[in-house]
Amino acid sequence: MCGGRKRGARRQGLGRSRGGFSTKIHLRTNAHGLPVGLTLTPGEAHDSTAYARLMEERDSDPGILLADRGYDSDAIRQDARARGGRPEIPTRRNRRIQHSVQRPLYALHNRIERCINRLKNHRRVATRYDHTATSFLGFVQLAAIRLWISFVHAA
Repeated sequence: MCGGRKRGARRQGLGRSRGGFSTKIHLRTNAHGLPVGLTLTPGEAHDSTAYARLMEERDSDPGILLADRGYDSDAIRQDARARGGRPEIPTRRNRRIQHSVQRPLYALHNRIERCINRLKNHRRVATRYDHTATSFLGFVQLAAIRLWISFVHAA
C-alpha cells in the first residue's frame, strides 16, 4: 500500500517517446531569447499542455506570442489576445480555418530554439542524469541563470 500518493516515472517528468524515456523542456523567453519561464512535461505529452504553466505570471504579458505548431489551438490564440498580445503561431495542416503568420516575424522563433540549444550545452541538462523532476528542473534553472549572467555582463 502506498498511502494514496502517486509515484513513478510520470510524476518525475519522464514519459515514453520514440527514443525511450524522455522529458520535454518548455520555455517562455523574452525578446532577447533569454528564458523567463520554464516547465517540464513527460516526453509524450502534447506541447499545448504546458502553456498554462508557462503563462501563469501575468506581470509580463507578451506583445507577440511566437510558438510552433504544437501550440496551435483556439484557446491559446484567444488567451494571447486576452493578454493584449498577437499570436504568431502557424496552423496545423489539418485545421479547417488556416491562420497566416508574418514570415519575417515568425523567423524570430529561432531565438527560442537557440536558447534551448544553449541550455543543452550543459551536459547535465542534455542527458538528464537526475532521477527527480525537481532536481532536473533546478539544474535547468541554473543553466538559465548562467545565460542571464552572461547576457548582463556582455551588455
